[in-house]
Amino acid sequence: MSVLSRLRRRATAEGPARPADPTPEPRPDGAALDPPAGPSVGAAAVDAASAPAPELPAGAEDPDAPIASEPAGATTDDAVAGGRGRRVRTVAARVTTVAAGLLVFAVLVAPNRLDQLGPAAFLRIPVEGLVAAALLLVLRGVARRAVAVLCGVALGLLAVVKLLDMGMSASLARPFDLVLDWVLLDDAYGFVRDSVGRAGAVGAIVALVAAVGALVVLTTRSVLRLARLVSRHDRRAVRVLAGCAAVWVAGATIGVPVADSGTSRLVGQHVGQLGAGLRDREAFAAEAADDAFRDAPGDELLTALRGKDVIVAFVESYGRDAVQDPEFAPQVGEVLDGGTRRLAERGFHARSGFLTSPTAGGGSWLAHDTLLSGLWVDNQQRHLSLLAGDRLTLNGAFRRAGWQTVGVMPAATQPWPEKSFFGFDRYHDAAGLDYRGPKFNYAPMPDQYTLATFQRRERATPGHAPIMAEIPLISSHSPWAAIPRMLDWDHVGDGSVYRRPTSVAVNPKDVVGRSATEVRTGYRRSIEYSLNSLISYVETYGDDNLVLVFLGDHQPAPVVTGEDAGRDVPITIVAHDPAVLARVAAWGWDEGLRPGPSAPVWRMDTFRDRFLRTFGPQPQAGAAAPPSPR
Repeated sequence: MSVLSRLRRRATAEGPARPADPTPEPRPDGAALDPPAGPSVGAAAVDAASAPAPELPAGAEDPDAPIASEPAGATTDDAVAGGRGRRVRTVAARVTTVAAGLLVFAVLVAPNRLDQLGPAAFLRIPVEGLVAAALLLVLRGVARRAVAVLCGVALGLLAVVKLLDMGMSASLARPFDLVLDWVLLDDAYGFVRDSVGRAGAVGAIVALVAAVGALVVLTTRSVLRLARLVSRHDRRAVRVLAGCAAVWVAGATIGVPVADSGTSRLVGQHVGQLGAGLRDREAFAAEAADDAFRDAPGDELLTALRGKDVIVAFVESYGRDAVQDPEFAPQVGEVLDGGTRRLAERGFHARSGFLTSPTAGGGSWLAHDTLLSGLWVDNQQRHLSLLAGDRLTLNGAFRRAGWQTVGVMPAATQPWPEKSFFGFDRYHDAAGLDYRGPKFNYAPMPDQYTLATFQRRERATPGHAPIMAEIPLISSHSPWAAIPRMLDWDHVGDGSVYRRPTSVAVNPKDVVGRSATEVRTGYRRSIEYSLNSLISYVETYGDDNLVLVFLGDHQPAPVVTGEDAGRDVPITIVAHDPAVLARVAAWGWDEGLRPGPSAPVWRMDTFRDRFLRTFGPQPQAGAAAPPSPR
């Protein structure tokens, strides 16, 4: 406190002072007046400085004491600005705390499927949050901080798992398998690269990794902030926790969905995948060892198809919805019904039914494995186990019986080790097909070009040996954007014709930003194109010795079908020789290229054994019978 301030306070305490006359009266002799008796100003200042300061009334503030957050001598504007800054910081801190709480709550109660994501999903009290809050209340100091960090990291990883589940359910109609599905990330990268280019794919990976890291950091910081809040207000936190726990118990007792433990169940399911994977490996080995046709001699296999060229064609994403959903069935049905009439004019007839695929939305190779091996291959572990074994496939049965086996794989843009397992005599991948035209998003080449090149290389030579060909067509693969136009077969050539705008039916500039309606329309049109390619191929190149089996590999993604659409896919056998279709009459399939709603449905893994029994001898006596169709 300054000397002058103390003097002022002393003067105030003693009462109002009489003002001194600053101008002394002059002496008669004109001499200067002597200073008045008493202490000098300097001495008074010293005395004032050394005098004890008067005590302030209770509750009074020292007006000269600087405000803690402001330097002494600050102006009024500075003080106002400082107060405003404190208010902004206080509001920001409260908003951040609320945001942290909302983030933690949202991660705990959010479902792991997009179709379940709605307001009702968040009207819950997560029991995991109550347990974590109770633990943070009990712990102190370093232990509390360590547990908060662990909970935050675990919460971030939980959010990542839920997002993976959402992505898998939207694309493959099932949750993410933490044991077996990591290999699919490479396929996802390939799909994005082939759809939008390498730069876009790399950018997507960088953004994804950054987002995952940021999410884990955010959840960890959020839990730490809430832990500090609980520590400062522990009594209030106990009351709030007790109230929430009471509501949770009441809800669980009477069955109200406000009592939520979904996160615990989800974690338990994913942890259970570890043990389930080990058990499934043993079960699959036992199934693969039980093969009724393992030792069947070649001269007794497929005797009813001797001399025929047999094509097994998979139509990408051709599912039951394509022929029965009201949005697709009228146009796709017109293609199939019109194709039935056109083929009948050339002497071809068909029978159609349904198979249940082991996959949906993707994983085409699992369907190929299942159909050709007669085993249920619904995950990557089973796929790898199949490749490591010596199971007799449908391709292998034809080869053992004397056919030349051919693999035509237009989507194989990288080395494909499966070709050695399937034992093709000749193999044509994307590079080997020598396509010189543009890509059509994911599809490296149009289906018509694939079939034209196969015809030119394998079936055009007169007197060629009988061929069994596996041809997965790819034009109806997602994203269902760029779609070719059917051309005259003589004009297909090396594919460079597809560089002309008139050779492309649909080619949107924005593949990613299309609406759901545009995506479904693109899906329908791509299925129409693939089916027209097959029908036109039989019209143009079919003869008495051609047998075509074509089927879908799986239903399209749920963005097209909706959730829980089922896994049935159409299958059709087309032949010119009436004896071939007479053999399958007992199957009960519908006539024509389009199966009706009540057409028979078999599991896809039953097809190999039924086909081999129908067109060849019965299994050896005492051999285990294959599973019956459902």
